[in-house]
Amino acid sequence: MRVSKSVLLMAMSAALVSPSALAEDWFVRLGAHAVDPKSDNGTLAGGALQVDIGSDVRPTLVVGRFLDEHWALELLAAAPFEHEVKLNGDKALDFKHLPPTFSVQYYFGEAGSFRPFVGAGVNYTWTYDERESGALAGTRVGLENSWGLAAQLGFSAPLADRWQLIGDLRWIDIDAKVKVNGAEVGSVAVDPLVYGLYASYSF
Repeated sequence: MRVSKSVLLMAMSAALVSPSALAEDWFVRLGAHAVDPKSDNGTLAGGALQVDIGSDVRPTLVVGRFLDEHWALELLAAAPFEHEVKLNGDKALDFKHLPPTFSVQYYFGEAGSFRPFVGAGVNYTWTYDERESGALAGTRVGLENSWGLAAQLGFSAPLADRWQLIGDLRWIDIDAKVKVNGAEVGSVAVDPLVYGLYASYSF
């Protein structure tokens, strides 16, 4: 299943950068996003440990292109996000992740005007650099990478020739299995809301 999803993501990325797309309307967006995991992230060790995952803000980059006046493809990338994990209220782990997300978007209205848009796509979350502390000090914790769906709601507001202000809200399905010293102890549901604001340049 992982191989098929990897092939799907590579195919969609290839469509985004294919030579035949060079005559289309491209855009580059630079800004920042806040990743805010949902409040109830589940339990581990058979319900003995309540999990709470903190939020983080990092710079983000979006590259995309319009297929026509209304439809567009985009790929979201970011600097590594870092999150603090508490177990039963006490800090126990820090980890980093990268969340590349590919989306298909539909823009309402006409080019050059204020335009609401919606999007849907797929996310791959690569988790790494787990650092244990507190109750997990002296153990080796592993968080598995994950695939999930992503939904998006946003707006594009014109600023100047070729420049727009973009704001968006995303929901991403992120679930990760947790291993301690190689033994699986459960899974956590991150499922964050992701808030973004950035400047966009079209060419």
